[in-house]
Amino acid sequence: MPAIPLPLALTGIVVLGVLAQWIAWRVRLPAIVLLLGVGIVIGPVLHVLDPDALFGELLFPLTSLSVAIILFEGALTLRFREIHGLRGPILNLVTLGAAINIFVLTAAALYFLRAPFGIALLIGSIACVTGPTVVVPMLRAIRPTPAIDKVLRWEGIIIDPIGAILAVIALEFVLKGYNNHTWWVLGELILSGSALGALAALLLGGLLKRHLVPWYLRNVVTLAILFSAFTASNMLAHEAGLLAVTVMGVILANMRDLDMEDVLNFKESLTVLLVSLLFIILAARLDLGSFQSLGWGFPLFLAAVFLLARPMAVFASATASKLTMRERGLIAWIGPRGIVAAAVASLFALRLEAEGVPGGQLLVPAIFSIIIASVLIQSFTARRLALRWKLAEEQPMGVIIVGSGPAPVAIGQALKKSGFDVTLADSNWDALKRARMGGLKTYFGRIVSDHADHHLDFSGVARLLAMSDRPGQNTLACLHYRSELGTDGVYALRTSEDHDKAKMTLSGSLKMPWLFDDRIDDLALEQALESGATIKTSKLKDNYTLADLIERSEGLAIPLFAIDPKRRLIPFTSNAEPPARSGWEIMALHLKPDGTGAPSKAGTPVAEPAEASGSAAPAS
Repeated sequence: MPAIPLPLALTGIVVLGVLAQWIAWRVRLPAIVLLLGVGIVIGPVLHVLDPDALFGELLFPLTSLSVAIILFEGALTLRFREIHGLRGPILNLVTLGAAINIFVLTAAALYFLRAPFGIALLIGSIACVTGPTVVVPMLRAIRPTPAIDKVLRWEGIIIDPIGAILAVIALEFVLKGYNNHTWWVLGELILSGSALGALAALLLGGLLKRHLVPWYLRNVVTLAILFSAFTASNMLAHEAGLLAVTVMGVILANMRDLDMEDVLNFKESLTVLLVSLLFIILAARLDLGSFQSLGWGFPLFLAAVFLLARPMAVFASATASKLTMRERGLIAWIGPRGIVAAAVASLFALRLEAEGVPGGQLLVPAIFSIIIASVLIQSFTARRLALRWKLAEEQPMGVIIVGSGPAPVAIGQALKKSGFDVTLADSNWDALKRARMGGLKTYFGRIVSDHADHHLDFSGVARLLAMSDRPGQNTLACLHYRSELGTDGVYALRTSEDHDKAKMTLSGSLKMPWLFDDRIDDLALEQALESGATIKTSKLKDNYTLADLIERSEGLAIPLFAIDPKRRLIPFTSNAEPPARSGWEIMALHLKPDGTGAPSKAGTPVAEPAEASGSAAPAS
């Protein structure tokens, strides 16, 4: 097949990678499953893509820089305050757990793959890592309890540079044998990586805190300092760069009075693109025939990886921790390997081949077999196991309501009756009393604050409804949590100020969906409830549609929310109406027949009084 021009190849890889990410999101699978499949199909199967011929000597330098960005982005999310009570298990997992993994995996490679001791040690060292590129998407699909999420997330990010360092030591042992120089290499790695990473973090943090970098240059300056620290560390000690970027990210994430949110958002988008490219490119380099060299013991080797090494490491590391046995069991089952293992194995295999090391041909198939098997098996089983053990929710049922006036309380109580886990948040203690008296959970404090970030539990939350009488607070709440809940997860209720002052209306990226139809703002909703309006839930049937509900109420029923059969809460907004059909539930505001206090548009008369048909089901 003729060589594909570089621009066309890059464009094709990007398009295929993004498409795989989108399909994975739609079917709720970790994207790596599809990315690896795409890479294998266009590489060793169809021979459309040959990364070595396409990129030449630039392939592995570009791969290394990409892995540095991925690890740095993951480290920026590691905040010590979030793991109170879990530091012991996390520290044990990346030390004692790593040692147990290496020991068991080395023994398994020796006996089942018939690998020489040095190659077996190298396989064990590389395969002890998990990695954020596969752990984080898997956690997003599973939605486990906060403790499990934090342990796996921290382990995946911290273990990557540790695994890379151990792999370098193992490679040194394979090539030169054990001697005092091995310990010198280890010391060089740790010292240079830690020191340069810390210096880079302090430099960047100082520049940003003193506002010496303009806003539009923050991302590129961060990238430049990141690359400098990574490259300088690697020049001092081979593979020390991974440790440097991880140390740099962790220090910046925990530096006081430093906001890195915009940098983190940029790096997250860049990471998604880089992960897509790397998995396709590295999978396209595979030689499918090399997997035959693993021999008859290959299934037993994989069994040792999943059923022996990982469980032993987790249960030993979690001894005396507060994690329950089921939590430990789920953590033991979730341990997918990611891009660092793939990149290091591919790079080291070239070195072994160049040196003519016996058994070197086993490294890439062994590591990629673990990557593929761990992702496939755990992607299809982990969520089912989490649900069976009640360590994850079938569907997020949490709703945060900002505000504690009569309208937010009434809607909160109606949602609670329908099975949703409702929390009202407000900085007015006296106003929250109404919600507490009504049996609702409350959070006292500003919804956009460090305290809320640390203490307001957002696990299982699917919707944020900003319904306070302060438009500024509503806007801030929606903008702050939009990145976590998505653009379809945050909504705001118009205030009288939003209705009356067109010049105050936000535009562009600051807009958020307005709750309910144009007749309703905070005052109109409160007046309707004070005048006797009620909130009721009705179930639609083939012979009872949404139009029937409104018609039979003579226009006095105003739909507020739709609840689909999967118990997803979908608000009616001024711009969109949920596709409600048979089997759905409709939560509506039913006005009093006399029309007193009924919401209406300016200049639009309220419907004439009519007797309620009684078709609406009682509030459930």
